[in-house]
Amino acid sequence: MANPMDLSGKHILVTGASSGIGKAIAITISRLGANVILLARNEERLKETFEALEPGNHSYFVFDLKNLDGIENLIETICNSGRKLSGLVHSAGISVTTPLQYLKLVDLQNIMAVNFYSFIELVKHFSKRKNNNEGGSIVAISSISSKAGARGLTAYAASKGALESAVRSMALDLAPRNIRINAVSPGIIATPIYDGLRTIVNNNDFENDIKKRQVLGVGSPEDVAYSAAYLLSDASKFITGTSMVVDGGYLAH
Repeated sequence: MANPMDLSGKHILVTGASSGIGKAIAITISRLGANVILLARNEERLKETFEALEPGNHSYFVFDLKNLDGIENLIETICNSGRKLSGLVHSAGISVTTPLQYLKLVDLQNIMAVNFYSFIELVKHFSKRKNNNEGGSIVAISSISSKAGARGLTAYAASKGALESAVRSMALDLAPRNIRINAVSPGIIATPIYDGLRTIVNNNDFENDIKKRQVLGVGSPEDVAYSAAYLLSDASKFITGTSMVVDGGYLAH
């Protein structure tokens, strides 16, 4: 019996691939046979991810997603020599934690540019027939912040809410082109951002406090990566326009 999770021969672009969830997704899908195109701003860390991939026809590109006008040329460069994309994962994301009264317009603009506007541009150019392999699957890494409020995260939550709303509408636009699009909404995951937060809080009961809300404890980047891999694969061929919650029970309360 064929493995419906097999991604062999598929070219999949992963943004934010230099660390955290994006890195875990890139490594996971390479193990399932995908040829992975890595994208991030930090070349040194991109190389680390590249070296951790299973053997395949992989590549990486150093690019700042705030450069919205450059995304069209980026996709055309990636798809040169006849290479066509079968999948796209938008894992790149930035945030600032600040009270609303101190939130600066430039912070809001930067967060929306990386987390949301760039995703729209990536999807728009992925969906061109010359760039995709007669369809494909797109996955946006969202957050439970799109569904549950948290102090100081107004801009970040807004960007993820916009992301999930757009996914529902884009699913209708893209279905005639044989393109599926979904989101994954992680809870609290052990990433470098989480490690930094734990250091700032400096509370021995930090993880226990989290478990009171997120009953399965802190998740791993691999937990999110497996969900993204499923949505990229033919195992999810009848799923589009939705968000998969991967939150260890956070929203069950």
